[in-house]
Amino acid sequence: MKRYLFIMRRLPYSGGHLQETLDAILIAAAFDQHVALLFVDDAVWQLKNQQQPGGLDLKDTSAIFQALQIYDVNDLYVEEESLQLAGLTSTDLILPVVSLPRVEVSRLMHRYDLIISD
Repeated sequence: MKRYLFIMRRLPYSGGHLQETLDAILIAAAFDQHVALLFVDDAVWQLKNQQQPGGLDLKDTSAIFQALQIYDVNDLYVEEESLQLAGLTSTDLILPVVSLPRVEVSRLMHRYDLIISD
C-alpha cells in the first residue's frame, strides 16, 4: 500500500482545482491507499465552517470533506502558522485536524511515498 500526502494550498472556490483534488483523494482512498491531507497557506479556508458559495456557481465542498472518513481518510493536518495567519482556530473548522508547526511539516512529508500538491 502506498502512502499519499495531498498538500492543499489554494483558496476554496477559486476555480475547479479543489473539486479535482478531492476527486483524486477519493479515488486513491477507494483503491485502499493510505491518504492524508495537509492544509497550508490559503487552503485553511477550505475547512472553515458555515461557508456559503451560493453565488459562485461552484459546488459546496464541505460535504465531501465531511465524507472523507467514510473512505478512511482520517489523517488531516493543518499548518499552525497558516491557521493563525488566517485568524482561525480549531473551533472554526468543519473537521478535526492535527495542528503542526511549520518546522514539523517536512518530517510529516518524509513519512509518505507520494506527495501531491494542488
